[in-house]
Amino acid sequence: MIIHSTPLDKAKIIEMRPIQDNRGHFARTFCKKTLAKHGIIFDMVQSNVAYNHKPRTTRGMHFQLPPFSEDKIISCIRGEIYDVIIDLNKTSPTFGKWFGLTLSDENNFSLYVPKGFAHGYQTMVENTSIHYLVSESYSPSYESGVRWNDKAFGIEWPFKDEIIISPKDEQWRDFDKNTDGIISLGGDDHE
Repeated sequence: MIIHSTPLDKAKIIEMRPIQDNRGHFARTFCKKTLAKHGIIFDMVQSNVAYNHKPRTTRGMHFQLPPFSEDKIISCIRGEIYDVIIDLNKTSPTFGKWFGLTLSDENNFSLYVPKGFAHGYQTMVENTSIHYLVSESYSPSYESGVRWNDKAFGIEWPFKDEIIISPKDEQWRDFDKNTDGIISLGGDDHE
């Protein structure tokens, strides 16, 4: 595994290094020790898979509020997605900024999403599956989000119209960077 920086504070790209032979390949997708060497302290408590039938499926932008904030590692295990994160940690030097990356079953990238970040994606092709490693159990009472196309962030999505999205994700309220304190973790993100 190789860990790459992103323009956002604490968010990382994880690149698998497959070992190939005539049978196919083998790659490590998670290594607590390697991640810790790069400042990522990740205690997995849940593993999830999301399947999407059609391209233009848009999910997000989701996060959980403290004390149930969660770190995530996102991988596309079938197909291709455009994965997006927004830094919503008010104490961060990159607060309010976003970053997007193509994840696919061919490019060997995963995305580490720290606590205090919103996460979402758009599918680029049919029959796409996404695998999530999560550091906190799902807590519906602490679930929140920001709208995928909120002008406060200016995310450059591949698809802006004719998308497939849930009513809940379409109806998140507008975000105001000057007054909204969505998440303020303070100090060390990893308790």
